[in-house]
Amino acid sequence: MECTINWMGVDGMSFVAQTGSGHMLAMDGAPEGGGHNLAPRPMETVLAGTGGCTAYDVVLILKRGRHDVRGCQVQLKAERAATEPKVFTSIHMHFVVSGKALDRAAVERAVALSHEKYCSASIMLGKTADITTSVEIVEA
Repeated sequence: MECTINWMGVDGMSFVAQTGSGHMLAMDGAPEGGGHNLAPRPMETVLAGTGGCTAYDVVLILKRGRHDVRGCQVQLKAERAATEPKVFTSIHMHFVVSGKALDRAAVERAVALSHEKYCSASIMLGKTADITTSVEIVEA
């Protein structure tokens, strides 16, 4: 995996990442840190990537189990250390999974498998953060 980050100029703290798969991702800092608030903060992209990683796993696990999953949302709330390095210290992931006659145990198992075995991002962040999960099932 590769990624190239380019600083967008001396008058701010905007960066553009080009991923190995050819996609672009903009990031910017907060105004108090010299940024212009034009894009997500780098640590927000870490949190978003973790949510995407675990949502991907949950949907894939449920589909492979032939469950009629029709939607998956993960709401993440994180706390960071007050001092440098400001690592994540706690993350709560609330999964809202919709589908037809979904079995709660199957959804909870998919979330647990992602958290414990498959999602590299949450497993890495789990080295510094207490990660908790909750599940809500919506009939769709």
